[in-house]
This record gives sequence, C-alpha cells and structure tokens, in this order.
Amino acid sequence: MASVAVAGSLAGRPGHGGHAWVFLNYLLGLRRLGHDVAFVDRLESGGEGAGWLDEVMREHGFEHDYVLVTEDPESRADARRRLAGTDLLIDVNGYLQDEELRAACAVTAFLDIDPAIQQMWQALGQASVFGDHDLYFTVGENIGGADCLVPDLGLEWIPTRQPVAIEEWQGAGRGSGFSTLATWRGPYAPIEFDGRSFGLRVHEARRFAELPRRVEADFPLALDIEPSDGGDREALEEGGWELIAPEQVAATPARYREFIHGSLAELSIPKEIYVATRSGWFSDRSACYLASGKPVITVDTGFSATLPTGEGLLCVADADAAAAACEAVLADPGTHERAAAEIARQHFDSDLVLRRMLDAAGI
Repeated sequence: MASVAVAGSLAGRPGHGGHAWVFLNYLLGLRRLGHDVAFVDRLESGGEGAGWLDEVMREHGFEHDYVLVTEDPESRADARRRLAGTDLLIDVNGYLQDEELRAACAVTAFLDIDPAIQQMWQALGQASVFGDHDLYFTVGENIGGADCLVPDLGLEWIPTRQPVAIEEWQGAGRGSGFSTLATWRGPYAPIEFDGRSFGLRVHEARRFAELPRRVEADFPLALDIEPSDGGDREALEEGGWELIAPEQVAATPARYREFIHGSLAELSIPKEIYVATRSGWFSDRSACYLASGKPVITVDTGFSATLPTGEGLLCVADADAAAAACEAVLADPGTHERAAAEIARQHFDSDLVLRRMLDAAGI
C-alpha cells in the first residue's frame, strides 16, 4: 500500500457537484486500489468553502483524509505533517504552489486537465504554472504528436485519462433527453497563439444552436452563462435547448449524478481550443456519462485516435452530423448504452487509469 495525496481546488467552488467529482473519482479510485489517500486544498479567504469541502469529504468517507491550507499558520503545519513521507503527490493543474509542501512528498506529479490553455500561457510568458515536478501527466493524449498544436514546452508529457470510479456510476436506468452540463465561457479568455485565435466553448457551440429543432427529443442543458451573453441565451432557447441553472441539478455530487442518470445520452460541445489544437482531451463529465451506460455525442478533439467511436461514443463535426447521431441513438438505444458502458470499463475505469499512473511513478 502506498500513500498518495491529491491536491486541487474544491473549497473554492462550493455548490459545484460536477467539479467535486473530478477529485472524488481519483480519491475513490485510489482507495479502491487499497492506497492511503489524502486530499489537499487551500482557501485564501472565508465564505462557505470550508464547510462545502468538509461536507463532500464526509459524504464519501474522507472526513479524516483531507487538509485545508488557510491563512492560519497551523493549517499549513498540519498539511506539512500530513504530506511528510507521502509516496506520490498528484498536483491537479499545479494547484499546490507551496514548494515546501510539495518537497515533503517523495514523488510529485503535475496533472494537466486543461491541455493547451496553460501550455500556451507559459509559451507566451503570461504565466508559469508547471513548477518543479518529477512527472508531468496530461489528459491531452495527443501532445507531442505531429498534428497536435499544443506546445510541449520541452517537457516529457505522460498521457493519461480522466478516471471514473465505475461502481459509483453503475445502476442507472434508461433516461430521456440529450443532456449535458457546461460553462459558456468560464474563467478563461480566448488565446492568441502562433498567429491564430483559440476560443472557448461559446465559439464552438454557436454552430449547434439550432440542433434541437432537427430532432424529436428533449435537449436539457445545465448552462452557466452570464447575463451579458443574453443574445446567445436567446439563440439557444429559440433553437430548442432547455436551459437549466446548474445549481438546480448539480449543487451536490449526488444531484449531479442523478442528472446524468436521468438522461438518455450526452450531447456535449467542447471548448474550441481543445478541438482546434487536436489535443486529444476527453471530458471527465463525458466519462461519467459513459460509466453510467449513457452514450456520448461530442465533437472530436483528436481522441478518436485512441478511443473507439461509432457506437456508444459518436464523433460529430457539425450540427448535421450531430442530428444524425442523435437519431442513431434514438433508433437503437440499447446497443449504444451497452457500448458506452464497455468503453468506460475498458478505457476509463479508475482501476486501470490509476494503476498506469502509479506504475509511471514507480509505485
């Protein structure tokens, strides 16, 4: 048994059940493999974040397995004691910036879950986020490939996938509607790099605004969209999307899972930057749909080079192809549901994904 710490931002996003699952799938998966796990978070200001973190950890049996670093010096000392001698630190997006705390761990691994964005920032000199780590993992499986536009920065990137604790997602019956959860813009701005602009989800999704009008089905979309994007909201609603406030369906990890389980399939549009760079990124949310036996229809980011597509996971390039994919799922949902579950089992099961990460770390 090894000791593994996962560092990430959970306390800073209270009420975001889907975001919590990013870390829970790692923690639950590592515990399932028999390892001693800990979650490390930091919070620079007050608010409800500390209570939210405690609630999520307790609900999943990690009430004694997390530390929250705050402005209180004792919290940092507690984190240093907890991390001392840890075999592996998985530092999600480089969130643990404290070099002394990282140095307490035998092996540190940067885990990149937003490929292209942070690499371009660093290449442009706008940020330095990767720090001094022993290993660099990325869910951008194509980084370093001939057709991938993500700068590798001279680092040796180890491809990995978003793990799913399969047993937490099984048991869903057949739901209804082509759903997803998304942020329209998020905290990032488009990036000007190497003579072209790389946009966000808004810039990719506008091409699909009228898709629901082409298919006899419901299209619930839990969308975090700002009031300033009123024109886009109106276009989506006129196109047939049923816009839902994310807090209504994903305020806790349990409600997020219920929303996915109540769907027939996912219709997901990635950020334009993931698509345009051919990064190979695949959504942790989509992996949870697959693990729930829900087919996923999405734009190819280059993941078709490493994942099976056609049944259960359907790649589309435009609204016409997306409408055809929806009709295919409606015509034979059973086949696509079984294929979705099998893709999750063979490619995203936390047992497989995390064993490979630990192997790469020498554990």
